[in-house]
Amino acid sequence: MILSALSQSDRYAALHPLFPRVFEYIRNTDLLALAPGRYPIVDKQLFVIMESVAGRSREDAKLECHHRYIDIQLVLEGTDEMGWKALADCTQPVSDYSAEKDIRFFHDAPASWITTPPNAFCIFFPEDAHAPLVSNGNIRKAIFKIAV
Repeated sequence: MILSALSQSDRYAALHPLFPRVFEYIRNTDLLALAPGRYPIVDKQLFVIMESVAGRSREDAKLECHHRYIDIQLVLEGTDEMGWKALADCTQPVSDYSAEKDIRFFHDAPASWITTPPNAFCIFFPEDAHAPLVSNGNIRKAIFKIAV
């Protein structure tokens, strides 16, 4: 898991061949003008999901993980307090992994919470369980899905 400011994104471009495309897309797109929904960038290898939702409580947030995609979650408006726990330490699955949706949820409590303000992002790799969208207010964010 990585937490960083958007101004530092160049540091992380070398971590995956598609990361430079993510940061280029962010620089060249008015993300606030995009309606909630899914937008393809590079076939099924890279896409962005735009969300604008009311935050939920820590108690209502479930840890989730993905096997096929890395998440780069960029907060645009509001503050997202995301939970995190190493996937290897998660022992209380809600259900089996859904290959169709590339997701599995857990009842485990996060080991830590990451306060993510606007223009900051978290990178969650397949070994990172995360519980996003925790806030007292509304959250607008871009979730980039990068094929492993």
